[in-house]
Amino acid sequence: MAAPLDLDQLATFIAIADTGSFTRAAEEVHRTQSAVSMQMRRLEERIGKTLFQKDGRTNRLTEDGERLLAYARRMLRLNRETLAAFDDASLEGHIRIGTPDDYADRFLPEIMARFSRSNPRVELSVACEPTSNLVEHIRKGTLDLALVTHDDSRGGSEPVRREPILWVSSANHTVHEREVLPMAFGRPNCLWRRTACAALEEEGRDYRVLFTSFSATVIATAVLSGLAISVLPECALRPGMRVLGEADGFKALPDCHIGLMRGHTGQAEIIDALARHISESLDNLSVPAFLEENGSYDFNAAFLNSRNKRLRPGHLLNGW
Repeated sequence: MAAPLDLDQLATFIAIADTGSFTRAAEEVHRTQSAVSMQMRRLEERIGKTLFQKDGRTNRLTEDGERLLAYARRMLRLNRETLAAFDDASLEGHIRIGTPDDYADRFLPEIMARFSRSNPRVELSVACEPTSNLVEHIRKGTLDLALVTHDDSRGGSEPVRREPILWVSSANHTVHEREVLPMAFGRPNCLWRRTACAALEEEGRDYRVLFTSFSATVIATAVLSGLAISVLPECALRPGMRVLGEADGFKALPDCHIGLMRGHTGQAEIIDALARHISESLDNLSVPAFLEENGSYDFNAAFLNSRNKRLRPGHLLNGW
């Protein structure tokens, strides 16, 4: 029977991958650089593969190193969750988190499941509202943490994930070919709405806003029914949608950033724990698995595929 992998070695390996440097990783794990180098030599011997390659002053992961990194993160995460489950002094209390529903369907299941497994004594309350509302809740102290659309002009949030913003239409209708484009958007202060309107006006495209709602479900319904086109983050796309691109007359839009905003409610330890889980979850989650070459939509694979792929214009998402 093969000997198990050493968790300390895996923790050091992750630190090197994250910092790109043996020296900085040594500082993070509180070891000497020679000790870190020895750990990695033993890990490579144990795996039987070369894990690093030099790129100037940076240590980059090889293809085998990238494969190991995903497993290493999962193993250390499971180790933390196991210890937390048997820790009588584990975190206890109640925390309030908010997120727009554009992000809720895609990201909340993973975030809530991981946090609850690690912190079974913490009660989690979730509010789904637009970013502008969540910012006010944070400022008023009625939320402890919020996942928001990051806006540099507003500040106050820490970017944790980048998402492409895509033009979308129904896969079964040609509403995007109309002379006056019918649009479905969030409220007038929505960042994506302002970006899309500016792009349409710059291109001289005529449009009319037919539907306005802060509900992602309402916007998606308008699109899927062939009543309007819209812009959505890649994580919010639904089966039955078509991604529009330059061949359809729609220029690429700038990516958006998802940010974390912390409240000042006196629960620093619990807030830090949930913020860490959110950052790790968003880092590990891929975009939906309808990105396969044959255009299929596989909900199960969406949570298993760890590598992001990007949708191409004209990509159709099969209906429900």
